[in-house]
Amino acid sequence: MLPLQATRETFWTISPTGKAVFYVLATVAILVLAYGVYARFARYAAGREASVDRLSDLPGRIVAATRIVATNRKQFDRDRYAGVMHTFVLWGFLVLLMATTILFIDMDLYGPLTGNSFWTGEFYLAYQFVVDAFGLLFVVGVGMALWRRYWTHNARLWGKHTSLEDDAFVWSLFLLGIGGFIAEAVAIIGQPDRATESVSFIGLTMATGLEAAGLTPELAAAIYPIIWWQHALLALAFVAWIPYAKPFHMLSSFANVVARDEQAGARLPNVPADLDHTSAESLDDFTWKELLDQDACTKCGRCSSVCPANASGRNLDPRDVILDLKAYRESVADDPVIGRSPDAVPPRADELDDGAVADGGSATAETVPIVAEEGGVIAAESMESCMACMACMDACPVDIEHLTSFTRLNRQLTDEGALDPNLQDVFQDVMSTGNTFGDSPDARGDWADELEFEIDDARETEVEYLWYVGDYPSYDDRNKKVARALARLFEHADVEFGILFDDEKYDGNDVRRIGEEFLYLELAGHHVETFEECEFETIVCTDPHSYNTMKNEYPELDFEEFADDPMMPFEYDERWNADGEIDVKHWTQVVEELVTDGRLGLSGDELDYTVTYHDPCHLGRYNDEYEAPRELIRATGADLREMPRSRSDSFCCGGGGGGLWMEHDEETKPSEERLREALEDTDAGAAVEKFVVACPMCTTMFEDGRKTGNFEDDIEVVDVAELLLEALETAGKLPDASASEVAADDEAADGSGPAAAD
Repeated sequence: MLPLQATRETFWTISPTGKAVFYVLATVAILVLAYGVYARFARYAAGREASVDRLSDLPGRIVAATRIVATNRKQFDRDRYAGVMHTFVLWGFLVLLMATTILFIDMDLYGPLTGNSFWTGEFYLAYQFVVDAFGLLFVVGVGMALWRRYWTHNARLWGKHTSLEDDAFVWSLFLLGIGGFIAEAVAIIGQPDRATESVSFIGLTMATGLEAAGLTPELAAAIYPIIWWQHALLALAFVAWIPYAKPFHMLSSFANVVARDEQAGARLPNVPADLDHTSAESLDDFTWKELLDQDACTKCGRCSSVCPANASGRNLDPRDVILDLKAYRESVADDPVIGRSPDAVPPRADELDDGAVADGGSATAETVPIVAEEGGVIAAESMESCMACMACMDACPVDIEHLTSFTRLNRQLTDEGALDPNLQDVFQDVMSTGNTFGDSPDARGDWADELEFEIDDARETEVEYLWYVGDYPSYDDRNKKVARALARLFEHADVEFGILFDDEKYDGNDVRRIGEEFLYLELAGHHVETFEECEFETIVCTDPHSYNTMKNEYPELDFEEFADDPMMPFEYDERWNADGEIDVKHWTQVVEELVTDGRLGLSGDELDYTVTYHDPCHLGRYNDEYEAPRELIRATGADLREMPRSRSDSFCCGGGGGGLWMEHDEETKPSEERLREALEDTDAGAAVEKFVVACPMCTTMFEDGRKTGNFEDDIEVVDVAELLLEALETAGKLPDASASEVAADDEAADGSGPAAAD
């Protein structure tokens, strides 16, 4: 047993001069660290103000961020190996840092003030045990990182921005961990009174091995100063290096989690009513949070590995977009720490010499537009490839808000008119007809003509539910069936509902994500004015995209800023639904309540299909609604089998962010890959009969994927509403509507009837 006064000499064999040099170097390292951190955050302070208050309730944010980081919760998501690895490294590093701090307090504060030391006896023994235990975890964690990076060569860790700093970072950590244990082992051999210090179990084990190899106490005392200085200099160099390279993510990532917006992506930043406002012409257009996002990126590649555009072979890697912006910022810097000095403003796109970039000759980093079809920091094609599915943001362990920066770049392209022609056609259709099909507004309610009952006009009748039907259920023949199925469900449940008929326009969600903010404002302004003239309790949406923007974004719009603009066709000058009095729901949430209340009369055994369900991005990742559609599927008696990628891990259909309106050169369409997953990777395999969706855009994309992927004979795409309707028909609760649907389809095919007019 060790005596209770056990301790050790910290600077064993280090001369007074050596100690003085160490303290000088430590002071320099800390000052260099402090300057670098200050310079980084000074650059953020020079960025534009964020559109939402990201520092409200700062103490609460810090506590929440500490909980997220300390538990490594997001590191474990989708990757248990990485979670364990990062937990070992993080907690090993933090405990070793705290141990060093404790030693500093004892030696340089407590000791000189009191003449005593608390680093003795039982405290010392506990200290040594904890340091060895967490030092071991640290080395194991870094070893796991080395194994994954260099032995298994994990693909997502490598990319265009992989550099020597990544190697230097991970090897520095490993050498620091191993070096500390080697120094401890040599010191144990050279100090015979520590030979029974069993609490230092790693150091003692290594000392036993070194002794067996021939290391004597005399030789240990001779070489210890060399080993100690190597370890000390590496540690001080690492401290000084932190703000200047990848190690800074240890600070910036935590700050990024503190400043996160829980609704980022689902709620995009508003554009100010400022004629001089620009979106992404220069670095000055980016907010401080967007700059922080760039520095918080650890190059882990999680966003790249889940991106459906990247998986489909499109020209988009979310990680590269963030890091390309960072690299550009640093390339025009007077000070590489700050990213660029506040006085060094690079030229805006409209100030460039004609052809400076496009001709490919003499362009420098200072003459590159932020985003352009050719020669920009970011390629326009990359932004057109984004599906706005938010998978990248959901996967990011440090809460980088990719979609916020992507939307800024899209808005710049829109301002310059540098858009895919198909998107320009869609914008024109919406401006002229109020819908993305370019069809007559008067035909918007014609889908209901085949119903055996009349739907109330919510502009004239007070209703419980104002049903926003949406573009695809109103104009697309396949999705009209979904609209009629849902109408029959509402009618069967004796729900008081009504629609807006020709006063309903496109909701604007996806044109906003493409970058057309002002068209979006026109649509939102029209709708809130119309809503104000109706009497209802709840807005119910067919499409998750409509649900998202009406729930999360319409209330955030400052209509007063634009109400006097002669270009805006609305006079509404208030914030709509700012207090949340009006409920906005997706139809599955409403119908789930009806099923729970017994208003549909389902017994739960009507159907015996084996089905799988696809989580729409805007319902799931955007709004965290996963259970309502599943409960409705189960209510029909169908056997629901989950795909491997489900809930927050769901793989996008490819239709979001304008993907529905564009053609891409893809290796495999996202919809085709998703259908393959349903039939091959789901535990039921080929026994899956129906692919169930809850989004009109998903229906459209997957019907197309069935054809192009040759899945037409293998699986059927159905909406949850159609499945519920079939269950009621099977139970005899409703007459079979299939005959009238077939007749309607026949009329549309031969050019007669109201469907053809659409």
